[in-house]
Amino acid sequence: MKFNEVIGQEEAKQRLLQLVHEHRVPHAMMFCGPDGCGKLPLALAFASFLLGEREDDSSIGNAEAMLRRWEHPDLHFSYPVIRPAGTSADHKMVSDDFAREWHALLAEGPYITIDQWLDAMKAANQQAQIYAAESDELTRKLSLKSSQGGYKVSLIWLPERMNAECANKLLKLLEEPPLQTVFIMVCEEPEKLLDTIRSRVQRIDMKRIGNEDIERALIEQRGIEQETARRIARVANGSWLKALETLDTGNENRMFLDMFIMLMRLSYMRNIKDLKKWSDTVATYGREKQKRMLDYFGRMIRENFVYNFKTPELNYMTQEEENFSRNFARFINESNVIDIAEELQKCKRDITQNGNAKIVFFDLALKMIVLLIRK
Repeated sequence: MKFNEVIGQEEAKQRLLQLVHEHRVPHAMMFCGPDGCGKLPLALAFASFLLGEREDDSSIGNAEAMLRRWEHPDLHFSYPVIRPAGTSADHKMVSDDFAREWHALLAEGPYITIDQWLDAMKAANQQAQIYAAESDELTRKLSLKSSQGGYKVSLIWLPERMNAECANKLLKLLEEPPLQTVFIMVCEEPEKLLDTIRSRVQRIDMKRIGNEDIERALIEQRGIEQETARRIARVANGSWLKALETLDTGNENRMFLDMFIMLMRLSYMRNIKDLKKWSDTVATYGREKQKRMLDYFGRMIRENFVYNFKTPELNYMTQEEENFSRNFARFINESNVIDIAEELQKCKRDITQNGNAKIVFFDLALKMIVLLIRK
């Protein structure tokens, strides 16, 4: 993984290279930033650089060959895992238990989400965490001498998912790091980490990816036509993950758009019978999916309200979304936009608190009938 494979983030790249050139690489770093900005890809690129891979053909030793499949002996991955059903209670779960799945997911591309990782592990409803045994295993690995005579790199993805025992053991490692070892943490929610861990790492904050960088990557890497790439980049709002979702013809947001259109049309027609069917359908989604759908609905309400101002630079919609909004936007106005947004938030709150989904969504649908006729 080379720096030129990371989309955007030129400022962060230059900062990291400067640390190397000035021989000021800290023993522990934490990469933070918004979802989809490329924290893991940049961490992988930096780890690769420390282990000898270069942008040109001057890679040190066999670094490039070993890193191509992430099998460098001095690169150690730690990440959240599950305890599969049937696993012996005596077995202590560590990242290596899912090494095959991890390498397979990375082979598909370094821009990954926790949901993709859970799917790769076939987690179902299980929550992934980094168990205490991971710190013990990491201590053992890092106590060994570097096989290539250079750095040893410990890349920890989502350290905020460490359980308390693991976090305390990792803290001891950070306080007394093994020789020539660099810890790179890729963190989504740094506030959940122990204060003592945060105080011992150098934080690298990343910004959202620039629209121009996403547009360029879509054209060069995906062969997308320029106008389509421009529109996707605006909707992605600095997240390469969202840009990829938009490209996927079967992506979740397309389904959410269909459900949004159905809700609005049935509410306008006051079709109570079909609104009940709509409620029963969305009630079958998992709660996390229901919450994502309500967030999407909230965004669509905002976009339709803004669409009425006829200022295109303020709108962030796909072509399909705009096609619907062209006729629908006039129904979202000053009289109802705030109340609709609040009802969506109430619905999300009730779902989060384990409310009966059929009742919660049918209540939302009935309220939408009243709100859409306000002028």
